[in-house]
Amino acid sequence: MTIEPMACLACLRRAKLLALLAPYIEKVATGSPGSRSPELLRLDDQELCEAVARNAAGRLLREAALPERALRASLAAAGCWACCRHDDDFPATLRDAADGPRALIGRGDPDLLGELADPGGLVTVVGSRRATSYGRDIARSLGHDLAAAGMTVVSGMAFGIDACAHRGALEAGRTVAVLGCGADVAYPATHRSLWRRIQEQGLVLSELPPGTGAWRWAFPARNRVMAAMAGMTVVVEAAARSGSLITADLATDLGRDLGAVPGPVGSRTSAGPNALLAGGACVVRGAQDVLDAMLGPGVSLPAPSGPALDEEGSLVLAAIERGLDTGDAIAAELGLGGSGVAAALAGLEAAGYVSCSLLGSYSRTPLSTPADD
Repeated sequence: MTIEPMACLACLRRAKLLALLAPYIEKVATGSPGSRSPELLRLDDQELCEAVARNAAGRLLREAALPERALRASLAAAGCWACCRHDDDFPATLRDAADGPRALIGRGDPDLLGELADPGGLVTVVGSRRATSYGRDIARSLGHDLAAAGMTVVSGMAFGIDACAHRGALEAGRTVAVLGCGADVAYPATHRSLWRRIQEQGLVLSELPPGTGAWRWAFPARNRVMAAMAGMTVVVEAAARSGSLITADLATDLGRDLGAVPGPVGSRTSAGPNALLAGGACVVRGAQDVLDAMLGPGVSLPAPSGPALDEEGSLVLAAIERGLDTGDAIAAELGLGGSGVAAALAGLEAAGYVSCSLLGSYSRTPLSTPADD
C-alpha cells in the first residue's frame, strides 16, 4: 500500500499564496535582474508579498492562512498529493537549491519520488515549441533511448520538443512532467492524453496548488525546477531567444552538465543549441553521448530495432531512404497503387521507422530494422 508523502502546513500555505499572488507576479516579473520569477520566488512569504503586491500584502497573507484541513481536502478533491522540503521524500537537489520550491504537488505514484533523489539518474530534455521534424525525431529517440537505459526523462509537457521527449520515454520507461500550472490541469489542453499517460507511468509535478491556471511567469519558474532536478539538461532545438535557454542557463548556474543537439547552421531553431555548443556544451548526437557525459564511457545502450517488415513495407522504406519523401513520388517509382503505399507509410510511421511532417513529407528516423542488427 502506497504511503503518500506529507507536506507541512507552512509549505502548503506557501503554495496557496503563490496562487493568490499569480496575477501580481505576472505584472512585475520581467527578464531584468532582480525581477525574474525564479529570483522573486527566493523571497519568504512576507517579502514576496511586499515585493509584488505591497498594498494587498496583509490581505493575501491572511487569505493564504487556510486551516490545514481545508488545504488537504483541496488536494484530495483534485486527486493530488503534496511533498515539501521538510519531508524525507522531497528531492535533495531541490531542497538544497536556494530558489527551490517549498512544496511539490503531484499526481502519479508518489513512491517514484525516491527515484528523483539522485540527479545522476535524471536528464532534462527541453527545446522549441515550434520544433522541426528533425528536432521532433531527435527528441523522441532521445527520450526513448534514455528511458531504455534506465534514466528518467524530465520535461515540461509543452508543444514540440517537450512532448516528443515525453512520448519517447513512455515507450520505454517513465518520465516526469513539471508544469507551470496546477498538477491537476492538463496544459496545453490538447496534451490531456499525454498528461494522463505520464501519471500512469511517471509523475506530474508542480509547485502551484490544484486548479491554478498557467501564467507566463510560471514557465521560467518551473524551468528552475527542471534544471535543478536533473544531472544534465539537453537542449534539442531552440531559437536564439528561447525559454529553453533559460533552463540551460539555470542548469549551468547550478553546476549541472549541459548538452545540446547540433543542427543546421542556417536553421533558426538550431541557433540556440549551436551557440551553446560554441560555448562549451557537450555535443549530444544521441543518448549514448548523454550517458558518456553523465556516467562515463563504457555504459552502452541496447541497440533498438523495430518490428519486422513485409515486402511492400521494405520497398517503401528503401524508397524513403533514397530520398523520395511523398506518397505520390514513392508510388510512381515503385509502380504501386496509391492506397497500398499509403497503408505501407501508415504502418512504417506506427512502427517508428518514418515520421511525417505537417506538409505530408516523410523522413527516415534513426530506428533500425531487424535486418540491420
